[in-house]
Amino acid sequence: MTDPLRPADHADAPAPSGDSAIAQPKLGFVGWTRWGWRQLTSMRTALVLLLLLAVAAIPGSIVPQRSADPNGVSQFRVDNPDLFPILDGMQLFDVYTSAWFSAIYILLFISLIGCVIPRTKHHWQALRARPPRTPARLARLDDHAETLIPVTGGEDPVVAAGRAIDLAQAQLKRGGYRVERYDRGDVASVSAERGYLRETGNLVFHGALVGVLIAVGVGGGLTYTGQTVITEGASFVNSPGLGYTSFNPGRFVDTNALPPYTVTLDSFDVTYTPIGEQGQGQAGDFAAHVTVQEPGQDAREGDIRVNHPLDVVGERLYLMGNGYAPTITVRDADGNVVFREDVEFLPQDANMTSLGVVKVPDGLPQQMGLVGFFYPSAANLNTGAFTSAFGDLLNPMLTLDVYVGDLGIDDGTPRNVYALDTGDMTQLTGRAIDVPSLELAPGETADLPDGLGTVTFENATQEGAPEAVKRYVSLSVHRDVGAPWVLTFAIIALAGLLAALFVPRRRMWVKATPTDAGLRIEYAGLARGEDPAIAAAVAQLSREHGEALGVPAGDTPGDGGAGGAAAGGSGVSGASDASGDGADAESPRPPSETPPKVD
Repeated sequence: MTDPLRPADHADAPAPSGDSAIAQPKLGFVGWTRWGWRQLTSMRTALVLLLLLAVAAIPGSIVPQRSADPNGVSQFRVDNPDLFPILDGMQLFDVYTSAWFSAIYILLFISLIGCVIPRTKHHWQALRARPPRTPARLARLDDHAETLIPVTGGEDPVVAAGRAIDLAQAQLKRGGYRVERYDRGDVASVSAERGYLRETGNLVFHGALVGVLIAVGVGGGLTYTGQTVITEGASFVNSPGLGYTSFNPGRFVDTNALPPYTVTLDSFDVTYTPIGEQGQGQAGDFAAHVTVQEPGQDAREGDIRVNHPLDVVGERLYLMGNGYAPTITVRDADGNVVFREDVEFLPQDANMTSLGVVKVPDGLPQQMGLVGFFYPSAANLNTGAFTSAFGDLLNPMLTLDVYVGDLGIDDGTPRNVYALDTGDMTQLTGRAIDVPSLELAPGETADLPDGLGTVTFENATQEGAPEAVKRYVSLSVHRDVGAPWVLTFAIIALAGLLAALFVPRRRMWVKATPTDAGLRIEYAGLARGEDPAIAAAVAQLSREHGEALGVPAGDTPGDGGAGGAAAGGSGVSGASDASGDGADAESPRPPSETPPKVD
């Protein structure tokens, strides 16, 4: 049957055999290695790896990371006990240090270096090369203009041609072109090119990307972050074993050599929109007033505000959160103090209704835990429960539910200080067992059930504090030695990208040929890549050169075309001139030819 997809005269030739058979050469180990290296260092592979790196970073913004939010990881484990082991096995809680993310990162790093180094070498050779010879047939270029100037005063046409090219050469130099004279016989010409800054900017952009990768990689190993909570009147010491609630150092950080300093929280101020005004109760400005003490220096005061961190010996202290820290004292039946601390209560709503936990492991007949709510401005709901109607201290009140039993801390298992595991404990007060919770105002004391002792909600004003209840702040301490370098390389990359996008790469030629009718001067331009202004540049060169020769602007006819012909490589293809004008000179490719692909 005749195949309709084949020509009628098609005939299948028999496959060659024996010595005439086509043998595919074997690459071998070296050949396959060279092929793999070329694939890895191609720009296409670099772009794919860059896209993969962006996609691989997405889980880091969805799933909590141990390096930035260890409490979020712990909470995720509690909320998703079945899903957590799967995600943890995929290293999704440590995305930026995972094996698969590091593999993409390293391959991208190698690919960019493999792209930049050979291109830099070729670009350096191009910078040192002379501009290409003047094409023999400038009229074959799309952007071309010519004019005929009479030679008067008995001047030698050859001398006149040289003088005209001298003027064009000076004009092109002023325009930022590299120029080279190519005179042959009676014909004088100048070749000029500019726009190597475009490729320079391209290389600078890719080199700066490599710099960003190095800065992020090395800086990440020298960077550390930590979180701490400071109550009014208390101090934070920059030491992993003393001041931090959580600390996440890079792999190159020496935790024993952190810069020493202390930060004392003098007071914390919050402004609220007054009741009766629009947006009442909304918090406005937050300001933590602190005193910083560095070794060998006088103490200095500073403020930490939202988005306005405090710089201390190269570290930045960010204000992350705040709340109330009621001072709670627990005494046994004999009146001995077994617990006295400023307990941080975590806000649960915009009006600072806060939840807190007190754990008393020793000093009482049984281990005891207290789960309480603090209301800065207590108000009753229809259900009989309490809530806070305002964020400031208008009617502070503390309610506590009492539990006794095993706190689960004797076996050494780490426990969340802000949560109480009541699985092995007995509840003594609370609505769940129809026993009223303990209700305390600042300065009041209540008896614990079963004669265990008493609990007191201390009034902080007795110690000179300006409020009845102390406040606390949550600070994030961050040291990133790579951030300035990342910013520097990012600015360099942006500058290189702008140069690569907006600097045109073009070549210009001016040729003067003596004729019987006078001096024929030709102008031509060739763009490498997209350059919509090449035609205008040729026209401007023709006009300004004609004015320099003393030819009126209206007497310089031109036939420049629209758009430039792209030239590949460092020169244009050679072609012979039938008139004998520079037979070995290079000539541009006819417009009908397909220009070579330029990376």
